Amino acid sequence: MSTPAWWQRRLRPSVAMLIVAAWILLPTAWIWFSVSQPLVLPRPAAEPRTRADAMRLQEDVRVLSTRFDGRSALNMPVLEGAATYVESRLAALGLPVESQRFTVHGRSYRNLIVRLGPDTPQVLVVGAHYDVFGPNPGADDNASGVAGLIELARLLQRQPLDRRVELVAYANEEPPYFRTPHMGSAVHAAAVRAAGKQVPLMLSLECIGYFSDAPGSQQLPARLMAAAYPTTGHFIALVGFYRDGPAARAVKAAMMGATDLPVHSINAPGFVVGIDFSDHLNYAQEGFVGMMVTDTAFLRNTAYHTRGDTWDRLDYARMAKVVDAVAAAVTAAAGEPRRDDHPSSK
Repeated sequence: MSTPAWWQRRLRPSVAMLIVAAWILLPTAWIWFSVSQPLVLPRPAAEPRTRADAMRLQEDVRVLSTRFDGRSALNMPVLEGAATYVESRLAALGLPVESQRFTVHGRSYRNLIVRLGPDTPQVLVVGAHYDVFGPNPGADDNASGVAGLIELARLLQRQPLDRRVELVAYANEEPPYFRTPHMGSAVHAAAVRAAGKQVPLMLSLECIGYFSDAPGSQQLPARLMAAAYPTTGHFIALVGFYRDGPAARAVKAAMMGATDLPVHSINAPGFVVGIDFSDHLNYAQEGFVGMMVTDTAFLRNTAYHTRGDTWDRLDYARMAKVVDAVAAAVTAAAGEPRRDDHPSSK
């Protein structure tokens, strides 16, 4: 049976419109899927042996941001005091702490490294910088990340790990050394590469303690992003480079399955504002997978890089959930050994 001519005249414009719509919508949907990792299902996590302690987090943030206020790369006595404090907190857990020392313009700096799990060719890295920008207390940026790293060490030492995990507290993330080879994370990433190791996942804990339930409290790099991301600052963000979308989906699933804290993710080119604003940048430059776990810093916290970034403004209950989520992501990745993790299998 042939199609009537009048129906053909109506059908042709409709088909053309569908083709145009598909030509526009399919690439848009693909970009949305690749950038924001929607439809990720939570990965149920085994009940942890212990959970992050909000009071321990608060105490570490308070001490770092008051006793070591102004711990910048140019304020060496205070910066070294902060390093000694972090070292003592990790050592109190019964963990060996290595100082990775390096010299910049005649000044001696150090990263602090804790190694967990067996020595494998693949190394998972979680890091946080302990320096601050200028003469500021730096509670959220980045005492929160360092406190989270210390608490993460306590949680992970109780977990069976099939891969090496390195927890690193970095010097020199902030200016004047940001985006230079003098960043502590650049020194560590280069050393890992020189040792012939691979890093399938690096997570930078960068500002993880500031949350707000006020409408409009979350700024976004571009207005169009409001179609995919909340404008209320009640979530934690997983931020990485476009090429690492598959890894981001796995990390996001593990984080989502660990707590009820909302997790949003973005994987985009480095020219998007904020994508590479932390220590994960240096691992990506070495060809590794680097991502940032963040409350989005200046896009949410109006006290960012000011004297107002104080310990009493942070939400330690939600910060503890961030640490639990990161612990779940690390144990998921470190508990799934690959064949090339074991030299005897080669």
